[in-house]
Formats: sequence, structure tokens, C-alpha cells
Amino acid sequence: MAVSCDKRKNIQGHPCFGGDHGSNGRMHLAVAPRCNIKCGYCNRRHDCANESRPGVTSRLLTPFDAIAKVREVMASDVLGPVIKVIGIAGPGDPLANEETFTTFELLDREFPHLVKCMSTNGLLLPESLERLDSLGLCSVTVTINALDPAVGALIYSRVFFHGRPYTGREGAEILIANQLKGIEMAAFRGMTVKVNSVLIPGINEEQISRIAEKARDLGAMVMNVMPLIPQADFAGILPPTTEHLEEVRRANESIIGQFKHCRQCRADAVGLIDREVRLAENS
Repeated sequence: MAVSCDKRKNIQGHPCFGGDHGSNGRMHLAVAPRCNIKCGYCNRRHDCANESRPGVTSRLLTPFDAIAKVREVMASDVLGPVIKVIGIAGPGDPLANEETFTTFELLDREFPHLVKCMSTNGLLLPESLERLDSLGLCSVTVTINALDPAVGALIYSRVFFHGRPYTGREGAEILIANQLKGIEMAAFRGMTVKVNSVLIPGINEEQISRIAEKARDLGAMVMNVMPLIPQADFAGILPPTTEHLEEVRRANESIIGQFKHCRQCRADAVGLIDREVRLAENS
């Protein structure tokens, strides 16, 4: 069984938690295809190799394919020295896929020195934390876009929870409650928590500062406010300007630390945040 998390030790080198993003890199493993919510801004196409956005991967991996890729990367003279973090961020929600847990188990056995990281919508986080902790996960990102269920209902058209679909305010209430509970439980266990929020002009702008305050109070360390990528149900909404995005980030800096280097990574991102590397699909 993996050792317990230590915030001070287990995020060293993580480019999203204060590590040098210019010299420390990460590798995302696309082992989680299924998702349990439907976000209005999400379009999970898996075959668009030139796009850089969440939910995109050139190839879905099995856990054993993923470990083979990690071996390849860590043996590389170029990538091996810079990769500090192995993350699972989709293309669906990691906690809705048993492959996530198998992959973390294999990673913990073979690469215990690498930081294991995960990005989730948080719906299943409370019930998964004990298992994740035992597998050595020490940092987690939770995407929260609203605290008000009425606003959440505008963003999430469906929430699938324990075999049942929920819509509207009811679905948003379940999701938001589990997100907040999961953050609190993860922080209590010593995990380092980052909160992602997608800034959707005209929809959730008034929610961002409330999310920042609540996340801080529950134990989150840093917040990443990301601009909307217009697509899917929100294809007709203009994204926030760079100036607007920076204004929102500055307004929240006094509440919680702001991560400003996000590139809205693909589910199969490899390398430094500013310098991606595309691995050959047949390697």
C-alpha cells in the first residue's frame, strides 16, 4: 500500500502546484473514456490530433498500454529528466472508469517516485477517496463551475449518478454537493487540491469569487480560472477576452492562489506546459 500523502513533499516539481513549469513536465494518460455528466462546453472528439483542449486524445489507452508509454517516456533522454507528474484527465471523467484505478495501481508499483495526479468533475470523489489514497494519489483537481444549482443547471444538462440520470437543478445539486464534500475530504486526507473553473460569460461570472472563497475554506490550495472554449451547447457564446480573464484572476488572488499558466491540456498531453511532445501512436 502506498504511503500517506504529505503536502509539502508530494507536490514538489508539480508544474500546477508551484513547481517550475519551465523545466518540470507532466504526462497525461488517456485511459478514461466514459463520463458521468454532460457539460454544455464539452465536445469530446478523440480523433483531432491538432487540437489542444480538454477531452481530446489521439488514442485511448488500456492501463497496460499506458504503463508501456510511461516506460517509453521515462527512458527517453529528452523527456525522462523533465517528467515529474503522471496524470489522468480523461477524455471522460477518471472516476467513472475502473481503468483509472488499475492504471494508478500499476504506476504505484513501478514508478512510486512520480507524482500521481487526477482531474475530475468530483461527482464520485467522496466515495473514491479512500481507494485513491491507498493508491498513492496526492494531488487532485476538481472542476467546479457553479455553487448555485440554478446556474449549474444552465451548464450541466445531465448528471448520471449511481445508475440514474438527473437533469436541471436536481442534477446540479447532487454534483455541487459531492464536489464540495470531495474537496473537503481530500484536503483532510492531506491531498493537495486545485480547483478549475471555466469562465462562461453571461452564465457563471458571478459564481467565480464565491467558488474561490468556498474552495479556500474547504482546504484547496490553488484555483485555475480557464476561458470558455466555444463549442457544443455553448458554441454561440463568445469566450472571455484575455483582459477579462486576467481581471477575474486578479480579483481572486487575495482569496486563493491563482494558477495562470494553464494551456487547457489534452487528455494525452506530454512534456512541458509550454512545449508539448506528440508521441507516435504505434510506439
